[in-house]
Amino acid sequence: MEPKEATGKENMGTKRKNLTFLRPRLYMLERRKTDTVVESSVSGDHSGTLRRSQSDRTEYNQKLQEKMTSQAESSAAEAPGSEEEHQMGRMMAKRAKIIKELIQTEKDYLNDLELCVQEVVQPLRNKQIDRLDVDSLFSNIESVHQISAKLLSLLEEATTDVEPTMQVIGEVFLQIKGPLEDIYKIYCYHHDEAHSVLESYEKEEELKQHLSHCIQSLK
Repeated sequence: MEPKEATGKENMGTKRKNLTFLRPRLYMLERRKTDTVVESSVSGDHSGTLRRSQSDRTEYNQKLQEKMTSQAESSAAEAPGSEEEHQMGRMMAKRAKIIKELIQTEKDYLNDLELCVQEVVQPLRNKQIDRLDVDSLFSNIESVHQISAKLLSLLEEATTDVEPTMQVIGEVFLQIKGPLEDIYKIYCYHHDEAHSVLESYEKEEELKQHLSHCIQSLK
């Protein structure tokens, strides 16, 4: 019994050694099955085929992506002028739109002031109604109308037939800054008083009728 047991142990040891010896060869054989075969395209190269494993392909893809990224960045760096010109064009278009809206807003505001003066203030002045103080009710609205017309005229003068890059809007406001402040100081100072006067007039039926008639004409 003992010699047989010894022989069995020796056989087991031999099999383990064989497995240890074959394991790397089996791995290489399995790897060859999954390798990608690439034909050599170099002129005059007769070395046959090149084999790339999965890890080799991954490394190749990474290097290719890095190269493409580098080329894209290089191309962007070579043409900074086009990007700057595009950005400048967008800024100028935005500026032109703002100036256009500013002038249109001034036109609408001036139109409202003209309607108020023509349809409300002047008719009430002409009627010379007792107990109705037009100056207290409307303050210096005629002066506001005049300075607004002046501002619009200067804005149109600065932009009409003038290239967008040459339109100087800030200079217009600096030029009219003093008169604009003086007139609106008076108007704003009397605003609360005018509101109180209007509330008192609305309590008197006769005065209320006159005001309502002017408002209807305005509408």
